[in-house]
Amino acid sequence: MNKLPVFILLCLLTLNGQAQKTNFSYLDVFDLQYVSDPQISPNGEWVVYRRMGFDVMKDRSWGNLWLIKTNGSQHEKLTSREVSESSPTWSPTGDRIAFSSSTDEGAEIYIYWLGSGKLAKISQLPFSPSVLTWSPDGKQLAFSMNVEKSAPVIAKMPKKPKGAKWADQPRITDRVYHEADGRGYIKPGFNHIFTIPADGGAPRQITSGDWHHRGTLSWSKDGSKIYFSANRVDDWEYRFRNSEIYSVAASSGDIVALTDRNGPDYSPQVSPDGKYIAYLGYEDKVQAYQLRKLQIMDVDGSNKRTISNALDRSISGIRWDAKSGGLYFNYDDKGNGKIGHVSLSGKVTKLADNRGGTTLGRPYGSGSYSVSSNGTIAYTHSRPNYPAELAILGSKEKKPRKITSLNKALLDYKTLGKVEEVWYKSSFDNRDIQGWVVYPPNYDASKKYPFMVENHGGPILNYGDRFSIEMQLYASEGYIVFYPNARGSTSYGEAFGNLLYNNYPGQDYDDTMDGVDHCIKMGIAHEDQLFVTGGSAGGIMAAWMIGKNNRFESAVVAKPVMNWISKTLVADNYFGYANSRYPGQPWENFEGYWKFSPLSLVGNIETPTMVMVGMNDLRTPPSEAKQLYHALKLRKIETVLVEIPGASHGIASKPSNLITKIAHTVTWFDKYRSDKRE
Repeated sequence: MNKLPVFILLCLLTLNGQAQKTNFSYLDVFDLQYVSDPQISPNGEWVVYRRMGFDVMKDRSWGNLWLIKTNGSQHEKLTSREVSESSPTWSPTGDRIAFSSSTDEGAEIYIYWLGSGKLAKISQLPFSPSVLTWSPDGKQLAFSMNVEKSAPVIAKMPKKPKGAKWADQPRITDRVYHEADGRGYIKPGFNHIFTIPADGGAPRQITSGDWHHRGTLSWSKDGSKIYFSANRVDDWEYRFRNSEIYSVAASSGDIVALTDRNGPDYSPQVSPDGKYIAYLGYEDKVQAYQLRKLQIMDVDGSNKRTISNALDRSISGIRWDAKSGGLYFNYDDKGNGKIGHVSLSGKVTKLADNRGGTTLGRPYGSGSYSVSSNGTIAYTHSRPNYPAELAILGSKEKKPRKITSLNKALLDYKTLGKVEEVWYKSSFDNRDIQGWVVYPPNYDASKKYPFMVENHGGPILNYGDRFSIEMQLYASEGYIVFYPNARGSTSYGEAFGNLLYNNYPGQDYDDTMDGVDHCIKMGIAHEDQLFVTGGSAGGIMAAWMIGKNNRFESAVVAKPVMNWISKTLVADNYFGYANSRYPGQPWENFEGYWKFSPLSLVGNIETPTMVMVGMNDLRTPPSEAKQLYHALKLRKIETVLVEIPGASHGIASKPSNLITKIAHTVTWFDKYRSDKRE
């Protein structure tokens, strides 16, 4: 038998491999996996992380714990249990891992012994624990947990006859904050701090009072105190942005306040030498955007100072270095997640790029890291062509090592849309504005493609060069997708983010339209094939854009605010808008609130518009979407209302709802494409 020359055989194999590649599609969503919450051992040898994925049968995300050496070897599941596992944390000596896991009765605390591989449940709790934190001697764990309170009773009802079927009792609340999007009604109660022996035993509540005690916990070096943040002031419900740093004696429960300024002070971290407390916060200036800064004080609360002033970016996820000489932290810069270090003298050093990849729907900032005693960093690493993988950066290394490839079996056989960064000038004030363009797979520059603008939410958030299910699926459907970071976006400094104060929507509209014009000049957008969408604040911008011009063939406005007057007092966070968004309450500034309401422009809209909202949305309630839909129906503008059952503001929290959102958007846009598809 004749043998083909090796060169021809290799060519055939290459062509065959290319032919097997397909575009990213809707059901591929359920095959995606990603790394979340990586926690490196104190000696830098192991990482435990939460491996996340999506259950196609139960239509939900799932996550359990996996263990891997930092050299990439011995990658294995931590336990044999097929249940939800989360919040892993290493003991001080690295011999045990504490974590939270679901049971038939609810979430409980488990301990895993690294040497033996043994596992034990050490708690029997009435509610789920959070922020598990080891004591320095490894003998105790501190955590936060809800403690129930009775709801108020206004009237005593007569006793119903035996066997009678009366209506349910009324739900009564007297709290400012009583419901939350995605959660619904919040039952009365307060979070308190507990301790429990690390080898099992009775939990002991060490805080009391009608205040919430939650967020990061940090033990003093000798284990006698726990530092935490709370808002233990008389009018705490109305000073909702305020919090202070406190200490509580682990034995007696005595509480001492260490900060007292107006604004949020939170996330306390005691230095390894026990001398300092680092924390995050700012003096509240009551504006749209304020930087979270890194503060330091002596352990007794004296000598407070800010050490991150050299960095005009918000900071999160602070962790001390082993020598108590500075702290590691997260920040975003120009749409990219970073990890940095700041010395006590204020010197800032960037250590790593591309942290992110744990918000898969849209390309928002996300991700996390941890650091060992020897300075080795484990973090979630993402690029536009893959969600979060586990990366390791040694203390003397310049480049990270990616040690997982959870999506290799899927993405190696998919052709994704190429993501390209673009910069352009604002026509309003010549500011530099950043955005990204996603091209359809196998893009052909000689062809004309429909052009979609996708506006981000927030609006005090940012998009970036990160993996995104939505952007990739839009590109797979033949659209060039443009997503900008208009003024008001984070990661460009406090002044840029605060440009929307009492001016939203404002020149962020101009920034977005300037981006469209820039892409037209590039030759990738065309005046007769423009489409626009966005959700939440992105839905506000989409509605504002079609109220300001008729350049778009069609629009999809998802979960918008249409009327700031009605929205402000019915949203779950109704108490948080006045003065930080617009001056005064709606009844004090009616004209101002109306001026920035997209509903004020509805008489100008000629663009065919799909309106979409989750039926359980408490952040931008369905009544907001209906105002746009009803107004367009009365004006006989082509429109349709898509209400998604069971969906809250985070429509994409269920994978099928994410697919629903994308599929309906694409189908609506396809209806108005000049290159009609079969």
